[in-house]
Amino acid sequence: MQPTKELQPLLSVYDLKVRFGSKQVVHGVSFDLHAGEKLALVGESGSGKTITALSLLRLAGDAHISGQALLNGRNLLSLPEREMRAVRGGDVAMIFQEPMTALNPLMSVGTQVAEVLQLKQALSKQQAFQQAVELLATTGIPDPARRALSYPHQLSGGQRQRAMIAMALASSPQLLLADEPTTALDVTLRMQILELLSDLQRQTGMAILLITHDLHLVRRFADRAAVMEQGVLVEQGPVGALFEHPKHAYTHKLLHSQPVREVREVHSQAKPVVQATQLRVSYPVPLPGIQGWFRKGEFVAVQGADVCVRQGQTLGIVGESGSGKSTLAQAILGLLPSQGELQISGKRWQQPALRNTPANQALRREVQVVFQDPFSSLSPRMTIEEIVGEGLRVHAPDISEAGRHEQVLSVLLSVGLSEQQFPGLLQRYPHEFSGGQRQRLAIARALILRPKILVLDEPTSALDVTIQKQVLELLQRLQRELDLSYVLITHDMDVIRAMAHEVMVMKNGEVVEQGAVEAVLNQPLHSYTQQLVRAML
Repeated sequence: MQPTKELQPLLSVYDLKVRFGSKQVVHGVSFDLHAGEKLALVGESGSGKTITALSLLRLAGDAHISGQALLNGRNLLSLPEREMRAVRGGDVAMIFQEPMTALNPLMSVGTQVAEVLQLKQALSKQQAFQQAVELLATTGIPDPARRALSYPHQLSGGQRQRAMIAMALASSPQLLLADEPTTALDVTLRMQILELLSDLQRQTGMAILLITHDLHLVRRFADRAAVMEQGVLVEQGPVGALFEHPKHAYTHKLLHSQPVREVREVHSQAKPVVQATQLRVSYPVPLPGIQGWFRKGEFVAVQGADVCVRQGQTLGIVGESGSGKSTLAQAILGLLPSQGELQISGKRWQQPALRNTPANQALRREVQVVFQDPFSSLSPRMTIEEIVGEGLRVHAPDISEAGRHEQVLSVLLSVGLSEQQFPGLLQRYPHEFSGGQRQRLAIARALILRPKILVLDEPTSALDVTIQKQVLELLQRLQRELDLSYVLITHDMDVIRAMAHEVMVMKNGEVVEQGAVEAVLNQPLHSYTQQLVRAML
């Protein structure tokens, strides 16, 4: 529903400034939002988009906020705190980025939704819970009466986000602030949540302010977009015009930050470095009742996977959470026991794979891993020299301190980090670097042992689009120079198109389709692959 020009805006933000101490983080932001409109606030990490949204509800901690934020003519920035408490969760509701941390783990989701209804609508406990079940049903949660009794950890990621939406809608808000509401979800779940929000917005007439860095999402969801860079709103306008004719250089940069395919074709005689036939990975699970006293059941996480990765080749593995792609990667890394045939550079993991035998330790030099989140995967208590050089201490203890020092400097230089850029580089700690720089450190740590294979587990999903492009270009260059093989786990089809030679699609532990990346993505045969590809168009 598009607003007409004659209508007064539901929300008018004028000259909004936010300061923490002496540091100004939002510089005079102004925009209007009409009832029934979807406005996307776009920018990279640190652009000020989330602080802008939080400031509207005066939830930005000790920040000093000035300017105006008029909601139906009332300035939210000058209302008494008692009136603001009525606005929060009443006229204005918010959906947070990570539902697992936003929901109370000690309360059922139905109780949490009912709590809002009791507080905002003065309903009885029984009435509030019944209405909470109806709200959960509105968001598409199956069997809502039963799910209302579930705790957050008992729901899937998509169901938790739907519960958050139900909680936000409990007081029939006029304005919904959605802070990266789909970042933690699989690609198909993202589209479902977007469609749900669009349907609810049409039914209720509420306005939505979407905070995101995902340009695919903006194109498919928003009516208008406002672009922020370093606390400044640099450009805003209708989504179609903004995407087709960006006026500001930063908007142009964001729109042209899609990954570019620059991979070398694999030589026809290249040897396989990862080979698996009918690979099977299972976990023991308790059985219900008395039979669980005597034996364990079995959950099969990967069933009958055939894998072949040749030297210098990238195999992309795609699928939703629970599809088995990460389990398959852990088996390749020798971190999980497996059945079937699995060879790394022609050698088998000695089972159980978790045993650190001399043979297994030698194989671990061949295959290394780069994790999804570069901040949590690097020890905050170790210096950069200790982090990057740790593999050498374990696998090459005979190297002298000076020799190890030189190798650390060399591998850091190969990933684009030098003492000239960062004086005292080796004695710094991970928190002193940006997200993209930390991922370069993680790649350097993996490369120090000169492996043949890198397992890349969502290596760019935690990064902004411009940084993502830089990291992918680095990985492409390293593959060309070092003839590396990659096993790339991702849900991002743009990353697969840019990086992979072959692609494997997994669902519920089984490989449903695999082949050359152009064939699988351009002419998918399986309905699930078609669904994934459609979700990214």
